[in-house]
Amino acid sequence: MKRSEINAIMRDADSFMRGHGFRLPPFAYWTPDDWASKGEEVREIVDRQLGWDITDFGSGDYERTGLFIFTIRNGDPARLASGGGKLYAEKILISDVDQVTPFHFHWRKVEDIINRGGGKLVIQLYNSTSEDGLDDSDITVSTDGVQRRVPAGSKIVLEPGESITLPTRLYHSFWAEEGRVLIGEVSLVNDDNTDNRFYQPVGRFPQIEEDEPPLHLLTTDYAVWYRPDGTDGGR
Repeated sequence: MKRSEINAIMRDADSFMRGHGFRLPPFAYWTPDDWASKGEEVREIVDRQLGWDITDFGSGDYERTGLFIFTIRNGDPARLASGGGKLYAEKILISDVDQVTPFHFHWRKVEDIINRGGGKLVIQLYNSTSEDGLDDSDITVSTDGVQRRVPAGSKIVLEPGESITLPTRLYHSFWAEEGRVLIGEVSLVNDDNTDNRFYQPVGRFPQIEEDEPPLHLLTTDYAVWYRPDGTDGGR
């Protein structure tokens, strides 16, 4: 993806969220130079990968295969076993009409996916086999606390205000219909480095062509611009 495309997506997404009464936290709007001046006080943002996360899943075609994500809060995966501390995560996502997020599941993360406003959110589901393939068995899933049993490959449509709970190892793919959708995600601690199993191989984070300076940093940019030791970083 070109940096200019990512910058444009950020501006457009922020306008869309504000139109639905949703506001991002202050660090969302820090510039690269702001980041270059930060010290250890922002370590949680960096270590928990909070912030902007825009991906085309390696497709080169964000409009058809892509997702906008902003991670608002997240705990430490290493502390899950202890049962203490921040064991939850929250994200805000945007899916455009017919913009597909590919089939994937999570090994450890249980998540609620909520249609926060806009069009309809379509989620297609498959159980996984012991070899991590797509199973043909029926699926039992909860939508807003109501248990449902549906055939393999079923598409569940969430209207604004509706939600679904996705357990571990349940393959899901989703996209918007009749208008872009603002999506909430509330989950167990999130770990995008080790807890995603995609049915088909994808690139979780985009390769970026730097055709203009970053408007705001992606989580994958922190390693370049955030230098608490005072070195020059990406400047």
